[in-house]
Amino acid sequence: MSKRRDTAWYRWRGRLRLGAARAVLAGLGWLSLGAAQRLGSGLGRLAWVARGSMRRTVEDNLARCLPETSAAEREVIARRTLIETGKGLIETAPVWRWGPADIEAVIVERRGFDAIEQALAAGRGVILLAPHMGNWELGGLATAARVPTTIMYRPPREPAMERLLVEARARTGASMAPANLGGVRKALRGLKRGELVAILPDQAPRHGEGITAPFFGQPALTMTLIRTLSRRTDAAAFTGWAERLPEARGFRIHYEPVTEPVGHDDPTEAAAALNREIERVVREKPEQYQWTYRRFRRQASGRARREQRQAD
Repeated sequence: MSKRRDTAWYRWRGRLRLGAARAVLAGLGWLSLGAAQRLGSGLGRLAWVARGSMRRTVEDNLARCLPETSAAEREVIARRTLIETGKGLIETAPVWRWGPADIEAVIVERRGFDAIEQALAAGRGVILLAPHMGNWELGGLATAARVPTTIMYRPPREPAMERLLVEARARTGASMAPANLGGVRKALRGLKRGELVAILPDQAPRHGEGITAPFFGQPALTMTLIRTLSRRTDAAAFTGWAERLPEARGFRIHYEPVTEPVGHDDPTEAAAALNREIERVVREKPEQYQWTYRRFRRQASGRARREQRQAD
């Protein structure tokens, strides 16, 4: 196959996948929150019974990260994790369709948001660390509906899907910044203007863009972006996550000031602090964390570690 034909094939495949994704989201998007969560719960139970790779990944992560719990306790958390994962998967469709009023209607409480508003009112930027807890899509939309927000994201492997992701996450006014040099510059400008920048801090960065630091006692490739933003601005740092309440009663969004030195002079110490902050949030409701993510499969290269020691 020639290079031209190969490129045309990938473009056609991308458009096909984008069309299929839009069709599925459009269909599921009209579900009520209760219906979406019931369907998602069923998918999660099916994943548990099927004993496939998703369940194995969850069980492996829990065994690594929560060794202080008994096998029976971890089994309960693993089963609940798959159910919560299923809910999150299906409810994304209606959440991405909702407007600001719909999103506001399902938020029972914004716990601690006044501290973020006070920081912004004082002219400080805010770095919001939003781990993969609860419904992070709704959390981002709800935050952007209230304050000027830039959301950093990792572009999907399929370029055609990036447009869908950007459109969905920008529905309530967020400015989107890809996780590259241009996106970092955009985030820095937002923080210096006294705006909020939201980041999913528990994604493993690409090789050369992170260092290894403990996460629940396990070596994990960890981003250094938070440290960079903290050191180059006077921004206040917070964690934030949208807790999914039982029986489709809505969501409670938690905002809390960061207590760990995520902008530490030493890159390794800063990365370890970031992971400790995420751990603290995860322990609040471990079954709502994305344990399906294979966080420990990659580590930083020796070259990357040397470069980080020389940084700053």
